[in-house]
Amino acid sequence: MSSPVPSERVRNIGIIAHIDAGKTTVTERILFCTGITYKIGEVDAGTAVMDWMAQERERGITITAAATTTRWQDYQVNIVDTPGHVDFTVEVERSLRVLDGGVVVFDAVAGVQSQSETVWRQADRYHIPRIGFINKMDRVGADFWHAVGMIRERLNARPLPVQIPMGQEDAFQGVIDLVGEVAITFPEGENEVTVSPIPEAFREEAKQRRDQLLEGIAEVDDQMLISYVEHHPVTPLELKKAIRRATIAGLVNPILCGSALKNKGVQPLLDAVIDYLPSPFEVPAVSGVNPKTGEVVTREPREDQPFSALAFKVVADPYVGRLVYFRVYSGVLKQGANAYNSTRGQRERMGRILRMHANRREDLESIGTGQIAATVGLKHTFTGDSLCDEAHAVLLEAIKFPEPVIAVSIEPKTKEDQEKMGDALTRLVEEDPTFKARYDKETGQTIISGMGELHLEIIVDRMMREFGVQAHVGRPEVAYKETITQPSRAEGRFVRQTGGRGQFGVVWLEAEPLPRASGFQFENKIIGGAIPREYISAVEQGVKEALETGVLAGYPVIDVKVALVDGQYHPVDSSEIAFKMAGSFGIQEAMKRAKPVLVEPVMRVEVATPDEFFGDVLSDISSRRGQVTDVDHRGHLRVVAAHIPLAETFGYATVLRSITQGRASYTMEFDHYHEVPAAIADQVAGRMQGAVRR
Repeated sequence: MSSPVPSERVRNIGIIAHIDAGKTTVTERILFCTGITYKIGEVDAGTAVMDWMAQERERGITITAAATTTRWQDYQVNIVDTPGHVDFTVEVERSLRVLDGGVVVFDAVAGVQSQSETVWRQADRYHIPRIGFINKMDRVGADFWHAVGMIRERLNARPLPVQIPMGQEDAFQGVIDLVGEVAITFPEGENEVTVSPIPEAFREEAKQRRDQLLEGIAEVDDQMLISYVEHHPVTPLELKKAIRRATIAGLVNPILCGSALKNKGVQPLLDAVIDYLPSPFEVPAVSGVNPKTGEVVTREPREDQPFSALAFKVVADPYVGRLVYFRVYSGVLKQGANAYNSTRGQRERMGRILRMHANRREDLESIGTGQIAATVGLKHTFTGDSLCDEAHAVLLEAIKFPEPVIAVSIEPKTKEDQEKMGDALTRLVEEDPTFKARYDKETGQTIISGMGELHLEIIVDRMMREFGVQAHVGRPEVAYKETITQPSRAEGRFVRQTGGRGQFGVVWLEAEPLPRASGFQFENKIIGGAIPREYISAVEQGVKEALETGVLAGYPVIDVKVALVDGQYHPVDSSEIAFKMAGSFGIQEAMKRAKPVLVEPVMRVEVATPDEFFGDVLSDISSRRGQVTDVDHRGHLRVVAAHIPLAETFGYATVLRSITQGRASYTMEFDHYHEVPAAIADQVAGRMQGAVRR
């Protein structure tokens, strides 16, 4: 494994999908087929190599994106198996940022599910070429063409079946390769495939579907269009090259099928990864800015370019300490060399460079363009930081993460636990950018917040197991936010005279609301030196800190633009602290005048229920202040999409099981923030004030 592979023979791929579509099973079969493992790992049995955390094995779900490396036909395939549960969407986000291609796994029965849409949109955002694998073709209710239709309609994609199934459900025998015009079967218990002529029973359909394949590729590829119009025979090699060009350009998505659990269809999937997904040299040059000049610079994916890389994951490894995963975009890095963290302006020394195989590792002397590895010894590097050659510094686009939507209080049981908890929280916040921890001075509690109940449950479980922290955990609370609804203007004044040197800072601020998800913006509109330049950043800092606690109920303030428009200073008494305090007082006053409101996270919920429980599910959704946005038929199931405020979803799993006799399933993800009705806002504000008084 340790002999280097040229970067043009490397594939960096992610396995992404909805929860339970079979991502980890696909990855486990790939490891088995490529000889990395000699015994097939099973998710249900808790023996999956890629699900190596204790919590993953117990729950049968993927929590953390696991990286591994394997070989197939003299190619090196770096694989990241990502979680499907929406609470761990950060793992998908940061993995997609550094991958060149994706394999999206779909359930042949359910087709495109809500989280399939989410990961597809994430991949669209990063322009990642991807192929689809319709899994579980042997299950009752499997329907290949229905799933393909859903990919076209719900994902607004252009699916291009390069295989069709030979039978489905319990009659699923294998696949017909439309490119090579052969039948592929998978003998039980063997790692080899059998290639044979297409059986008579499938010949007519195969011819018809191949014509559709040629027509589909001719629509997006000029070379194929000429062959198609002039009726030239097309060789499998020409067709493969055309599909590859169109896939890398993001014009089509080749679709394959199989049953990973039965080890059917995995080898052709690996062939498709090699044939249709790009090498690191075929992806566009990465661009960033020069941190000193602000100019846009690009780095071509070549080894003779200056070194540049992006850190995309930090892990507290129990054996080697702090592990930083990174992707090299250009140049070469040797073990022990110096690198420059352009995000934080820090020099770092690279310790051991490790190629990861899930939770096992192999030492490398150097790492080149297009490779993914981990390193030990980086003290100042965090998720989303850029690493580069200091003489040719570049700051790559950082990874954007969603804000947490749910919080719980956590109190250590003993003084010893308190010390351990501080260390544990620091390490866990480093690892997971969607997990936040803060100390609430008014209530004397530590508040941890994350993306959902499961997310926080896993965090607390890890604190207890990995860090030995015993703690009392409060009830989940919604992470409300505050915002303003109209522009306002206010003065902030901090003037103190106490004999000798005083404090003097006066500012005028204008606040205005921004569209949802815009965050915080600060603008300096001072003209003519009313406030010296060195105090401007102190005003911004004071404003930022004040916005962490809103004026209605003490929740953080979002989606606000603040402009510093005027002010006064004193040549002797003015100081940074005076202007910081003035900024803080000014924004608090401006908030009060700007009609502040409370906003709450609203979740996108999708419920799949048998027809007979449809009415009960709808009435339950409306009782939770929910709004139904779509109703769809999927076989014998009704699929209801709705928006429900997070505050109304606690305990939803239990209620849904009860009203549908355990036969419905649902998924939930954060969608947007929305204004809280006045009566509920008053209750929330009253609760917060009561908690402070206690």
